[in-house]
Amino acid sequence: MINNIERGAGILCHISSLPGKYGIGTLGKEAYEFADFLKKCHVKYWQILPLVQTGFGDSPYQSVCCNSGNPYFIDLEALRDEGLLDDEELKSCEMPAGDVDYGALYQTRYSVLRLAYARFNIKDGDFRNFIESGEYGDYALFMSLKSRFGEAFCNFPDAYKYTEHLAIEDFRAANYKSDYCFWQFLQYTFKKQWQKLKAYVNSLGIKIIGDIPLYVAYDSSDVWGHPELFKLDGELKPTSVAGVPPDYFSKTGQLWGNPLYNWEVLAADGYGWWINRIKKALELYDVLRIDHFRGLDRYYSIPAGADTAEAGEWLDGPKEKLFEKIKQSLGDIPIIAEDLGVLDSGVIKLRLKTGLPGMKILLFAFDGKQSNSYLPANMEENSIVYTGTHDNNTAAGYLNTLTEAQFALFKKRLRAALETEGVVYPFATRQQTARAMCVCAVASPARVAIIPIQDLLCLNDDCRMNTPSVPQGNWKFRLKEQPSRFHAAIMRKLVTHFKR
Repeated sequence: MINNIERGAGILCHISSLPGKYGIGTLGKEAYEFADFLKKCHVKYWQILPLVQTGFGDSPYQSVCCNSGNPYFIDLEALRDEGLLDDEELKSCEMPAGDVDYGALYQTRYSVLRLAYARFNIKDGDFRNFIESGEYGDYALFMSLKSRFGEAFCNFPDAYKYTEHLAIEDFRAANYKSDYCFWQFLQYTFKKQWQKLKAYVNSLGIKIIGDIPLYVAYDSSDVWGHPELFKLDGELKPTSVAGVPPDYFSKTGQLWGNPLYNWEVLAADGYGWWINRIKKALELYDVLRIDHFRGLDRYYSIPAGADTAEAGEWLDGPKEKLFEKIKQSLGDIPIIAEDLGVLDSGVIKLRLKTGLPGMKILLFAFDGKQSNSYLPANMEENSIVYTGTHDNNTAAGYLNTLTEAQFALFKKRLRAALETEGVVYPFATRQQTARAMCVCAVASPARVAIIPIQDLLCLNDDCRMNTPSVPQGNWKFRLKEQPSRFHAAIMRKLVTHFKR
């Protein structure tokens, strides 16, 4: 499944983190300018986080629909150019530069998008075909119901909670123009704008690596529309939920709360729901990264209602059977396995059997153990190396937490790692050391090296994207401006020197 992943380098920067006037990164001109920056870097990959519409907590890993596009990413200036917004309305959407204020966006953005929708011709042929495809039927109904009742779906009136056919069809008819088509319009517009941006990025010789969360959110159209695929009780509430046991990130584990799949039901259908999900993702991305890959070998099941993730148990997932069905239906497709965290022989066996490249994180490499699998000397070519991920501190931020003695030891170990790669790169300060980690990643044996934009720019811990097990205040990081030609030159020099 890896035959389309070419040796190269890339940069990790989510759409929400792009600069701009409207409070969050969009698919507008700043995205095209960032693509041009990537071209100047000579990289082959742009990695992003899930593009989905976020829910409570603003996490792209907790979405109201796993195949949705985030309406906040819609380019408002393109809507103005189509005559759906005027200059005054566009001006009202401007927000201060800096971190994303999701609360302010929620209060203001949808009202402006409804203005655009009010001027849109819902009888347009392409739009009618989009609706009739049924791709976002469950999503549009689900969001219309949430707009009406303002609750999680388990608190909808029973006729809607249990999707009784006549009640649902009556609701759709009664709310067709006011709500149902509005939510369809958002996905139609997002998809049209994304396809245009992706075509431009691809025209520059750059592929997009996109992220697929293993799990879906409980309060989502996915669970509401297909409750039989999840471990729910008669009231459609989870009997057990997802997470991970105590680990590097948290002493009590991570209690994600996502409903767990009923893998027996999915298997009986030939994993059709998952195959369709992968197929839809391939329309958005060139390369797929499956988050929490280890949950496909064995998954951690926590009793619903538990306060922490300490009391869970490991249960068998679909293992290679899922990938066999995916290959039968979709052929060889490029997939990256996010195989971080607590691993056992089963996960390693599954990754080797599928042939998928795993991930290597340099921030985890320098504990002094020569057997550390994240050290470049121990990396296999069939892997993807990162300085850090969206769940880590930035490289500079991490280095700034070290005492002088710890920092001296870290530098010694990093120099030794660079020597094993045949690299002589002088560094002394913490910022220079953060840059040296980027050098180490690009010089490594891994097939692809991905540098988070924060690490290329040597930004501190106030620019990290997410702190696992901390529910609030994440996913806010934004660039204040486009990266400079200086930073493009740094990356270009690395890519050229190490023949990526």
